[in-house]
Amino acid sequence: MNLPFLRWINTILMLNFFFVLASCLWFLAAVGGRMVQVPLGLDLWYGLWQPLFQPAIGLLMAGALVSGVGGWLGQRWQQWRSPQ
Repeated sequence: MNLPFLRWINTILMLNFFFVLASCLWFLAAVGGRMVQVPLGLDLWYGLWQPLFQPAIGLLMAGALVSGVGGWLGQRWQQWRSPQ
């Protein structure tokens, strides 16, 4: 019943993971560029930290926690429902 909804949630979380990964790589490249005096957008990255990257990281962590707790509860529910 909730399978399409869960599939959409998992797809969004997967895309969010790759977005966070790409932003981390951008940060590392921008810091490296700052060290060798090549402008690679570190100031822009800092400007986007609060409104864009922080919520994305928070959503990723919340999704991981909800997924873990949901999987644990699902296993407990199946153990409770199945006769031993």
